[in-house]
Amino acid sequence: MYAIVKTGGKQYRVEQGQKLLVERLAVEAGDSLELEPLLFSGDTTVFDKAGLANVKVGATVVEHLRGPKLTVFKFKPKRGYKRKTGHRQELTRIQITTITAGS
Repeated sequence: MYAIVKTGGKQYRVEQGQKLLVERLAVEAGDSLELEPLLFSGDTTVFDKAGLANVKVGATVVEHLRGPKLTVFKFKPKRGYKRKTGHRQELTRIQITTITAGS
């Protein structure tokens, strides 16, 4: 049994007990949250709005962290233009606790 959920503008295929990294969520570590399901596959596949209203995907925030540092380097030859910047993405590790399809 799995579900496709949407968070942070991205879609993830999740199963119960799975841990995954998503973009930073405004929830404290240890708190629970509910994710928006887009598709549910169990005994039958559900992807219409009426059926998904009964599907609940619960998760717990494990920790907040930062991703690896990425270096951005811009360069234009023969013009003396060089710019070096960096970026670290703010991330949240969550664990899927429950996937239920009530009727």
